[in-house]
Amino acid sequence: MTYDRLVCANCAAPVSEGRCPVCRANRERLQQDGPLASLTPVALAALLIVLIAAVAVLATRTA
Repeated sequence: MTYDRLVCANCAAPVSEGRCPVCRANRERLQQDGPLASLTPVALAALLIVLIAAVAVLATRTA
């Protein structure tokens, strides 16, 4: 999940704005996640489909 959609329970502002110490801490923690952490489930499913298709193409070429 990306932090631009999260709302802070402490100050009720978007976490991406970083208005309070809680927002800033959570924003920092979310930015430290890996590159795949911000992908949506739909994007992950599309990536999986592309990967399966690539493996299938490679398997038919070597057979």
